[in-house]
Amino acid sequence: MITTNQQPRFLIIQTAFIGDVILSTALIEKLHYHMPEATIDFLVRKGAEGLLQNHPHLNEVLIWHKKGGKYRDLWRLLKIIRQRRYDKIINLQRFGATGLLTALSEAKETIGFEKNPFSRFFTHRLPHRLEPGVHEIDRNAGLVSWFTDEVVFKPRLYPSMADYETVKPYQTGPYICVAPTSVWFTKQYPVDKWIDFIRQLPKSLTVYLLGAPSDSETCERIRLQVGHERTVNLTGKLSLLASAALIKGAVMSYVNDSAPMHLASSMNAPTTAIFCSTVPQYGFGPLADESYVVEIEERLPCKPCTLHGRKACPLGHYLCAYGIRTEQLTQVLTNE
Repeated sequence: MITTNQQPRFLIIQTAFIGDVILSTALIEKLHYHMPEATIDFLVRKGAEGLLQNHPHLNEVLIWHKKGGKYRDLWRLLKIIRQRRYDKIINLQRFGATGLLTALSEAKETIGFEKNPFSRFFTHRLPHRLEPGVHEIDRNAGLVSWFTDEVVFKPRLYPSMADYETVKPYQTGPYICVAPTSVWFTKQYPVDKWIDFIRQLPKSLTVYLLGAPSDSETCERIRLQVGHERTVNLTGKLSLLASAALIKGAVMSYVNDSAPMHLASSMNAPTTAIFCSTVPQYGFGPLADESYVVEIEERLPCKPCTLHGRKACPLGHYLCAYGIRTEQLTQVLTNE
């Protein structure tokens, strides 16, 4: 652990999607471990701030309102950031807007990835290694290793006691969580495959379907077609942290390559991650101590068709998803 007479002030910038914010919490853990007296602030886009509510190691969460006056709000943030006089700003984003914010921040040191178009104005810039076997938390940790060490911490979220109380009524018996949707079509295990899987689960298990309010129709369709009273649609009924609390107590959580997978990682909860068009080798796989990856067993020349998912299968067959056998999912519970 680093010891210092100063109390440095950090700002971490991650304004991407929910899963990216969850993974970046590993940096909070690392910085707090090395400098427990440091002040750590965090900048997220509007909608992700709930993840960091009541975080014990954070001083303040800054929110970028990207919708409706994106650059006007960036200017508002710049004025706040300049007033704070940060010792180090760590920008995990590789896009121009936050790169410009970082470059103009007047922080003592600015740190980010070379891929950011404004990185030439940073005081420290590192390559973003998109290589097999290198996880996103490894890439992020590399940004601070030069003043800490090479140890990589795992992401972690902190549901409140109120969050745990909220989900307590759902925890009267063994249950699994299923998060069946994704922003990207080619990351989403097909609805009919989810239905077949849930129908084959032991009747002793309650199944909680999780997702955002926009996922409600899909999850209700699954619930109705499964036709079992122990399949419960909770989409839109739980906050992100309450969902994390529920996932923590599950026998297993079945997720796509999407934000709920990272929620499970942050709680170190048993996870089965289904990878359709994407692959875990490029750094976004599950991190829980007990975690499983399910993919089509046949080798497909078209997989992965992209690193982050598509709106439709380019070839029209979506074999990377439909080729996964239901038994691959149920076998996970059998092996426990």
